[in-house]
Amino acid sequence: MREIESLRAKTRELAAADVLTTRNAALEAAAAKEAADAAAREAAAAALRLFGNDSELVGQLLGIPAEDLEREAKPVTAARAKEVIEGLRVRAGRRPRIRRTRSSHPMAGQEAAPVPPAAPADRDLGDDRSGVV
Repeated sequence: MREIESLRAKTRELAAADVLTTRNAALEAAAAKEAADAAAREAAAAALRLFGNDSELVGQLLGIPAEDLEREAKPVTAARAKEVIEGLRVRAGRRPRIRRTRSSHPMAGQEAAPVPPAAPADRDLGDDRSGVV
């Protein structure tokens, strides 16, 4: 009798442990899937941006319907797509572009020098040229 109760208790413990282990694995898999889905959306947005938003061309190159690419890329911000592109450039061996803010410009906060007026269009060029290039 005690052996049967002991066996039942051990079975219950194993079942509970199995539930916890399986549940944790499912949560980790869901998190990994979400991360992979986000990376796929970002990659689609970056590819479309690099190809001038030509979803038909990108779709043909990848064998993915253009509508699917557009739908995947839609929730990705332009700023995030640019970050992904910069990461790709780094991986490709190019240095990332330097982003300059307005305050880093030497003339920032100062008024620009006045621009001289343009020369008349019908001025004498000294030969038969009409001024049209």
